[in-house]
Amino acid sequence: MRLLVVEDEKDLNKLISEKLRDEKYIVDSCYDGNEAYDYIHNTDYDGVILDVMLGGMDGFTLLKKIRNEKDYTPVMILSAKDKKHDIIYGLDQGADDYMVKPFDFEVLLARIRAMLRKSVGIRENIYRVGDLEINVNEQTVTRQGKRIILTPKEYSILLYMVRNKNIVLKREQIELNIWEIDRIGNSNVVDVFIRYLRKKIDDDFEPKLIHTVRGVGYCLSWDGDKKDNEREKSED
Repeated sequence: MRLLVVEDEKDLNKLISEKLRDEKYIVDSCYDGNEAYDYIHNTDYDGVILDVMLGGMDGFTLLKKIRNEKDYTPVMILSAKDKKHDIIYGLDQGADDYMVKPFDFEVLLARIRAMLRKSVGIRENIYRVGDLEINVNEQTVTRQGKRIILTPKEYSILLYMVRNKNIVLKREQIELNIWEIDRIGNSNVVDVFIRYLRKKIDDDFEPKLIHTVRGVGYCLSWDGDKKDNEREKSED
């Protein structure tokens, strides 16, 4: 999952970003509202951690601007502005959550997980596609009940594909959503990691989950989804 940290205190920005990377999030960071708008406008984020008192454009203005543009990326405000009217105003402008500084990192992480769960409509931090299961809390992957060991990058790519199951993803999309902006290389790297993933989650199992769409990219899907839908229609 890809997050953007918008915080003008550079030491705090770095600390938050490092904590999130330790949790296997892909993290970009910036220090003022105008820069943050460009990041959000040009990149698909799973969530934004947003300070209010920023240079260029304050956090409230930035939030209102992206919501007016019909951008509903989940946003958590993280601010020293702790008055009741500030919190109410931030939530009314479209924030998904509001957390006051100083804060506890464990609570911050839990509330980020809750915000991201809500954005994809799940009640627990477990994603399933057929017999494949990803437990985000434990950061474990199983298929048919068998534990599969992945590297952090493999895990990130698989989670991104699972969250976008049945959608054809271009190589550039996968690359942009898995590598931090200042570390993007070339799309051939994506092909290499897809081969690694196929070896681990597909080679010894049926049906295959990762499918190549020639000339476009990759799609993770399970035939059972289609069969289940057909069964539901026939029962109706």
